[in-house]
Amino acid sequence: MEISYASPSAGDLTYSSSTSSGSSMPYRPVKIIPLQHPDTTSYGSSGGGSSSSSFWSNSLFSGWWSKIRGMTIIDWIGMVFPCFCWIRTYRWREYLQVDLMAGTTVGIMLVPQAMSYAKLAGLEPIYGLYSGFVPIFIYAIFGSSRQLAIGPVALVSLLVSNVLSGIADSSDALYTELAILLALMVGILECIMGLLRLGWLIRFISHSVISGFTTASAIVIALSQAKYFLGYDIERSSEIVPIIKSIISGADEFSWPPFVMGSIILIILQTMKHLGKSRKHLRFLRAMGPLTAVVLGTTFVKIYHPSSITLVGDIPQGLPSFSIPKSFKYAKSLIPTTILITGVAILESVGIAKALAAKNGYELDSNQELFGLGVANIFGSFFSAYPTTGSFSRSAVNHESGAKTGLSGIVTGIIMGCALLFLTPLFEYIPQCALAAIVISAVISLVDYEEAIFLWRVDKKDFLLWTITSTTTLFLGIEIGVLVGVGVSLAFVIHESANPHIAVLGRLPGTTVYRNIQQYPEAYTYNGIVIVRIDAPIYFANISYIKDRLREYEVVVDKSTRRGPEVERIYFVILEMLSHTSTLVLSKP
Repeated sequence: MEISYASPSAGDLTYSSSTSSGSSMPYRPVKIIPLQHPDTTSYGSSGGGSSSSSFWSNSLFSGWWSKIRGMTIIDWIGMVFPCFCWIRTYRWREYLQVDLMAGTTVGIMLVPQAMSYAKLAGLEPIYGLYSGFVPIFIYAIFGSSRQLAIGPVALVSLLVSNVLSGIADSSDALYTELAILLALMVGILECIMGLLRLGWLIRFISHSVISGFTTASAIVIALSQAKYFLGYDIERSSEIVPIIKSIISGADEFSWPPFVMGSIILIILQTMKHLGKSRKHLRFLRAMGPLTAVVLGTTFVKIYHPSSITLVGDIPQGLPSFSIPKSFKYAKSLIPTTILITGVAILESVGIAKALAAKNGYELDSNQELFGLGVANIFGSFFSAYPTTGSFSRSAVNHESGAKTGLSGIVTGIIMGCALLFLTPLFEYIPQCALAAIVISAVISLVDYEEAIFLWRVDKKDFLLWTITSTTTLFLGIEIGVLVGVGVSLAFVIHESANPHIAVLGRLPGTTVYRNIQQYPEAYTYNGIVIVRIDAPIYFANISYIKDRLREYEVVVDKSTRRGPEVERIYFVILEMLSHTSTLVLSKP
């Protein structure tokens, strides 16, 4: 049986709007929603079976249990191997050409970027190529995003360099072993979080914290590459003050050839990126920028042989061999960085993957995505890869190039394999300043000053959070910056929860609808009566605040109105119920 309910004034509103068009009262449409009474036969009235059914129906896992029971074999295969979903619906004539084009474009972009990010991480360029090879194929199988391009990224490379430089020198074999071990640990943690469906934990990190953290990190990354432009070594640090001091103290060793070459290449990269973003018919220039930088730099070196410009040097040829990560005795000291890199993976990869899924019309499970990234890192660590995650820039290029499925990622991996097999002898003459220019060009877009301006205009509290996170990250280091940002963000959440917004309501003229009198000044209020709406769940942390506010409203009410003892008693009974709300909830059977 279906019963329809509507506001008693619905008919008046409709009649008024239809008969008197000149009325000043705005028309407010009332939607009549049919209500369907629940089927009480599905609930048992007594007995053990009844209590068990009631338990599962109210259980946190009831939704998952019903979903699992309704899954077919194809659904199970699609859950374990998400690639099966797009393989069985692949439209060869429509998708193959664009996937090949997108994968080739991203592959051309990834080869020089991978070597650049490896240098940023303090590793040899070959490990960047390794990190852009095996993980891509594994992610194409277990990853649920069809446009996300994974591989080495600037922010994770900086985190790797920051933690490992305090344990070993970058020239030692231990440094490389720890970077590979870190990939294994990150992969295991990501898989655990994906399997336990803990991706929701990252919701407690606000967008202001993310923006402030990435902005500060981008500045530190850009300054860390200055040594390849200036021609002398500077101190490696995740704090801005030691880097700037080191740059100033070594100014007498400045060399102009690498500075001129690096600056010219950086200008070319930025110009190509701008043209690729602003002109649709020149979109290919955005992806061709890194390759252009490498070609120009290598050509100049091959022709003029400048002695003052440092080169990448010899790079081993061939595919990576299988090996088990070593140096597990250092695993305990890598745990904080493992957690931090995993957090960055969730923020950077899952965020852009969900955005691209929405644009391309398919659903994406963030926990499955996290599991796919974890498996890619675990298998990558067995083939000499350091931690990888999704890239903003390459994913955007992949999407803009028309990628439809994970086949584009497989094509990118094939290009990386060809580069390892046949092109590494040519990489020997790549100038270091060209790779540095690629890194700087990539991280410039991460400096999100526009977000700070927007937050200043919209919400001063979020602007304060952005400022605190970026400042602490710049001056105290990445780990402390993240901890402070997350801590302040949680403090804001707790403060908002413990001090909820309470609105005084009034009745809109001619209706039975009650609204906030600050937003609707025309709403009627009554002498001696205050109607309030508490815009938050009532629990132990905000009871005291709510009681204080209610007592304030009691004082504000027209003092000429005398309350009888019964009204006073009922009022304070309500307050007592509020003060014991948490106890009542906890003692429910």
